Amino acid sequence: MNSFARSIASTLALACALLAGCATTQSRVDPFEPWNRAMYQVHEAVDGAVIKPIAEGYVRSAPEPVRTSVSNFFGNIDDLFSGINHVLQGKKERAGDDFGRVLLNSTFGIAGLFDPASEMGITKDKTDFGITFGKWGAPQGPYIFVPLFGPTTVRDGTGWLVRIYASPIGYIDDVRLRNSLFGLNYLDTRAQLLSAESVLEAAALDKYRYLRNAYLRARRYQVYDGKPPAEDEEE
Repeated sequence: MNSFARSIASTLALACALLAGCATTQSRVDPFEPWNRAMYQVHEAVDGAVIKPIAEGYVRSAPEPVRTSVSNFFGNIDDLFSGINHVLQGKKERAGDDFGRVLLNSTFGIAGLFDPASEMGITKDKTDFGITFGKWGAPQGPYIFVPLFGPTTVRDGTGWLVRIYASPIGYIDDVRLRNSLFGLNYLDTRAQLLSAESVLEAAALDKYRYLRNAYLRARRYQVYDGKPPAEDEEE
């Protein structure tokens, strides 16, 4: 067993031990913190050894116009779901902008590879099913960290599953093409996060806690349209 495999095995063993023997005070928003921290360590090991180097290689080897077109293509699908969610949230005007972006970018933008909608001043306002569920009053639920996918909550994770199930990519019959598009979408997302890592490294003594708090506050901000009520003291 190589060192990388031993690292993963030891981290998983630690996670099991923490779950079996943890008796510490639990956080209200993060009751599974020992497990989540262990999963974060798994993520750091796998991402650092495999995913991040691939993303860095993609950035180095693919010309910027190509990477921009890839991001635009998947962003066009995001705009479609933003429109659906804005309808569900009762924001008809915003939904109209989203669907207008999809129409323009899918036609004049050649299947979303280009973004003429932004050039025309129709701005992107991304939202998702997790935010919609929050606006409907669904409780956030516990914080969960999923290796290779990142932070979420029960509510956001449920929305994420709905998004995957409804994705038009999932209905492509050609398995190889479908899986390639899913993989390219993941790679594009990971490549876009490279520039944010320096902020995390510089700002946080405890990266896990910094990422958790930043994620939860950002989601709360989105659910309440930038005007969240005062938060209770967590500890």
